[in-house]
Amino acid sequence: MTYDMGHGGYGTGGANGGWGSGWTPPPGPPKPGVIPLGPLRVSEILNGAFATVGRYWKQLLGTALAAYGMAALLMAGAVAIAYLSVSDHVRTIFDERDAAEPPWAEIRPLVIAFVCLWIFAMILVMTANAVIQAACPAIVQQAVLGRPITFGETARKAGSRLASVLGAALLTALTAVPPMALFLLGFTGLLFLPNHVDGWPFHGPMWLFPVGLLGALALMPLSIWLWTRFSLAPSVAVIESSGPITALRRSARLVRGAWWRIFGVSLLGYLLAGVAAALIQQAVNLVGIITGQLNFATTGSDPSPAQFLAFLGGYMAITLVAGVISQIVTAAFPQLVINLLYVDQRIRTENLGPVLANAANTANTPQPTP
Repeated sequence: MTYDMGHGGYGTGGANGGWGSGWTPPPGPPKPGVIPLGPLRVSEILNGAFATVGRYWKQLLGTALAAYGMAALLMAGAVAIAYLSVSDHVRTIFDERDAAEPPWAEIRPLVIAFVCLWIFAMILVMTANAVIQAACPAIVQQAVLGRPITFGETARKAGSRLASVLGAALLTALTAVPPMALFLLGFTGLLFLPNHVDGWPFHGPMWLFPVGLLGALALMPLSIWLWTRFSLAPSVAVIESSGPITALRRSARLVRGAWWRIFGVSLLGYLLAGVAAALIQQAVNLVGIITGQLNFATTGSDPSPAQFLAFLGGYMAITLVAGVISQIVTAAFPQLVINLLYVDQRIRTENLGPVLANAANTANTPQPTP
């Protein structure tokens, strides 16, 4: 069911088959915030996501910078601790670089430190993304009603529901583990296993690559299906204050009967965010390169080492800023689209529109003064 948002009249009775003079179509659903409070078209969902970014960009940007900045600081501290713990082995390996191959006793601590850093980095990235996933529903909840929300309110709401959102995100991420494990198994066989194992019917590890690749492709549709069924869980965890398991079950019920629509619109949101992030990255890089070339051209000679290092440092800083902005766009915009899909599903299946309209009217009605 869709609503006609136009307001044109049909003219006189004679020109419209006797409908009467001045007839106009019924008004569309109210729109106190970024979306009309009725079943949404795809264009209305995307427009609502863009409008949310335009109205609440300070809250989104502040939350994302706080999350990723804290993750970067923790990662820098972990790298420093890891280096201090294996610095002796690093110096030994570099001092013996003329040897044919360093001993495994010296390499093993480096491998263990690298694996620990990788696991810690994955935890930090998932936690930072969970902060964004918890902040977006809190912002959309107010954006739909046309209410303001401060950065402090967003941070408090996201912090109070972070554990549930993180739990739902971890459980959803488990759906991608089997295909990824099979895919990595194929490449691991090509890179690390010996070419021949005594007693093994296959001569060489080449068979692991097609087996792993075909197994990953076979399990990927199931992972995508489960991910779509559970994609509304962060919205449920924040807006309905549900635990991780309850949020996953609730998301599966809301998605039932609308899987293809939610999958298609969510994929469109991710594609738009990816294109926007790539354009931002390229534009900032181009500005940095052109600025550096102009600076070199004004010198009238080859740049000195100091000038080159200054340009390189500025270019790296610009690239870092562009990367942070791109990461924020790719993390926040799809979540806004998914949260609006959650609102749309509740409007379609639970008649949430009148409840939201009443809440918006109540919030916007001035209270009598005593």
